[in-house]
Amino acid sequence: MGQDKIKLPVTNARIIAQTSAPTQQTLILITGVKANSTEKGVEVILETTQGEQLQVTNRSTGNNFIADITTGQLQLPNGDAFTYRSEKPINGITEITVANLDANTVRVTVVGEKALPAVELFDDDAGLILAVESTTTATQPPATPTSDAPPAEPIAQQDDPIELVVTGEQDRYRVPTASTATKTDTPVRDIPGSIQVIPRQILEDQKTTRIQEVLQNVSGVNKQGNYGGTDAGGYRIRGFDQDGNFRNGFNDTDFYSLVDTANIDRIEVLKGPASVLFGQAEPGGIINVVTKQPLRTPYYAAELNVGNYAFYRPSFDISGPLTDDGSLLYRLNVAYQNSGSFRDYNFLERVFVAPVITWNISDRTSLTFDLEYQDNDYLFDRGIPSIGDRPAPIPISRFVGLPHVYNDSTFRIGYRLEHDFSKDWQLRNAFSFVSGKSSGTYAYGGYDLIDDQFAPIYVSRDEFTRDIYTLQTEVVGKFKTGSIVHQPLIGVELRRNTWKYTSFDVADPILLDIFNPNYDVELPATPDESTFSYTTRRDTLGIYVQDQITFADNLKLLVGGRFDAFQRKEEGFSETASEESLSAFSPRIGIVYQPIQAISLYASYSQSFKPDRFFGRSASNEPFKPTRGTQYEVGIKADISEKLSATLAAYEITKTNVVTSDPNDPNLSVQVGEQRSRGIELDIGGEIVPGWNIIASYTYTDAITSKDNTIPVGNRIDNVPEHAASLWTSYELQSGDLKGLGFGLGLYYVGDRYADVENTSLLSSYFRTDSAIYYKRDNWRLALNFRNLFNETYYETSQARNTIYPGAPFTVIGSFSIQF
Repeated sequence: MGQDKIKLPVTNARIIAQTSAPTQQTLILITGVKANSTEKGVEVILETTQGEQLQVTNRSTGNNFIADITTGQLQLPNGDAFTYRSEKPINGITEITVANLDANTVRVTVVGEKALPAVELFDDDAGLILAVESTTTATQPPATPTSDAPPAEPIAQQDDPIELVVTGEQDRYRVPTASTATKTDTPVRDIPGSIQVIPRQILEDQKTTRIQEVLQNVSGVNKQGNYGGTDAGGYRIRGFDQDGNFRNGFNDTDFYSLVDTANIDRIEVLKGPASVLFGQAEPGGIINVVTKQPLRTPYYAAELNVGNYAFYRPSFDISGPLTDDGSLLYRLNVAYQNSGSFRDYNFLERVFVAPVITWNISDRTSLTFDLEYQDNDYLFDRGIPSIGDRPAPIPISRFVGLPHVYNDSTFRIGYRLEHDFSKDWQLRNAFSFVSGKSSGTYAYGGYDLIDDQFAPIYVSRDEFTRDIYTLQTEVVGKFKTGSIVHQPLIGVELRRNTWKYTSFDVADPILLDIFNPNYDVELPATPDESTFSYTTRRDTLGIYVQDQITFADNLKLLVGGRFDAFQRKEEGFSETASEESLSAFSPRIGIVYQPIQAISLYASYSQSFKPDRFFGRSASNEPFKPTRGTQYEVGIKADISEKLSATLAAYEITKTNVVTSDPNDPNLSVQVGEQRSRGIELDIGGEIVPGWNIIASYTYTDAITSKDNTIPVGNRIDNVPEHAASLWTSYELQSGDLKGLGFGLGLYYVGDRYADVENTSLLSSYFRTDSAIYYKRDNWRLALNFRNLFNETYYETSQARNTIYPGAPFTVIGSFSIQF
């Protein structure tokens, strides 16, 4: 330790004096944490050169020593926030944690096993020091009448520093907490369900600009169509559709919207029914994109990516305070992409801008405004058709259509208000407005071939607008009933979705020879009057309640339910407007038992609901009920080491009320269909040894049609392989002259799938190899990423039998990034 260590006065771990405050409330960064064993216990060092300027306030209660350090923030040199935790570091101490409480406060918590710990605070050249005593040397307060704790054993002396669990640069591939499953920051090991988190670092290492590529690292997730040949579309999660993604907890994208990766902080994949918190959704799960937030210190980063197929993409990310006191923060992500494609005539030109402003109104209240704008010009491409039971034997570059420019744009704006009534109770209010617009003239295929040779190409001009308004209000708290800890969540959500579609269609198709195409064809003029149009409005009121109950340190229960009232009105599908009102209740219950610290056993039951996208007609003319999903799941989560964890899950999902054709009248429908999915999933992620990171998965999925009037029972659900596996691993040299040199290797296996639910066209299995090499030095990074290293021919996904999208051949991307 330094020679000028100054003790801060403490009595029985209750601070009675504070360090002097600086004249201006400037933020003080704590850039690292160390812990060393001592004769009396352990010293935890919060590394900062301005320790004497930190303001420390005691909030201790019960067996918990709690100190709030204001004007401070845990932040790595690269701008990333981090937390750390040490479990049972010494006798009598259950846990030591340090985390950012809010935008300008760090909370230190030392949990005593039987009594309030004895903690002394020092200022030193190394930083702020917390000296925590073992129960063998600490002066304990008088025991309560119910205390029967045996005398503590002597502490074993350690030669090496105590290692702490650090979330930040050290946990590049493992995120120990997630918010999507519970809408609270809950350790993944305490959630009774499978949730996988893809941190930003994996997107950076794989250099992906399409989120479906990075989602291949997660078990049970398969792409469901690349709408128009873009990165729009949906997913099959555990065999069931999820059209688009959630964003910061809002259901604000759909099958037709494109997503950019520039402002993504992480992606959280929640497996199984999610209606209990998020309302109408398919039972397989949801994908929640969490965006970047403002930083309290100046941060500037720029990057340039270039690759084959005329790909180039510059981007920059800047953040920091707008005021001297740090109460007003900003972040701005901007990207421009211009690229060709391995597909003939295909291209994409994109502009993306995403500013965020956070106003820290007080130490208890913050208000964040965010905006996002994206504009895309591209060629509308419906892939290739089938001949017989396979994709047509034509080059994967063959464009089955006629070239024309199509446009899609998305505008998002919203706010998030958070207010802490106390350290245990918080109010959250948030609003989101999303507007997606698609328009243009396009000549597209996707229809049955004539004589297995000629593709009908239809010409159309359309205008498609999709608006989503969402308002959420939630109260989160914490209280005790005896020794049982409750963390309740009460929320209300109002949502309105409106779709307006108008098309101007040319009646007769153009026939294109797929084996010898002639693209030099003048497109016929589209009519001035619309040939088809519809509008639909869907209003939803959702009320949800959840309680996370801790009976003991190793036994936790999650219980919740949501009631949704749903109204829909549509015009254009029939001569008269149609209206319907529906309601649904979605429950969830799950339990976690941890027999030892590193193992979590869990079981859960949950349900989902989702109304049909459009009205159907039944013989009684009654509106169809929402489809319902029911899941049973069991699993085990293991911390293989402090930085490497795994989840093994087994589940069964049954989806009922599926609409199928009425056997008595093919123009009508009946709601007797059923689909069933069973599976086993394994996910592993984290750091094996310093510098060696891994994310891997294996999936077995048996997803079939279990009841139907037209589809044979036992048919596999389209785009769902029985077996799939993935591995991405990277290693970076930690010392020597080549320190900073790194390598990456990706292996991806996807089994046979069908392109359609009728199982008429088979997409063969494939094995793809990716790799990377990079070099980091100081604040810059140079990398080469190779995708499909051995030029494997494969089919990535499909929307139907005649809409099959090939995967890209060998692709290389070079990148250079720099941070300030």
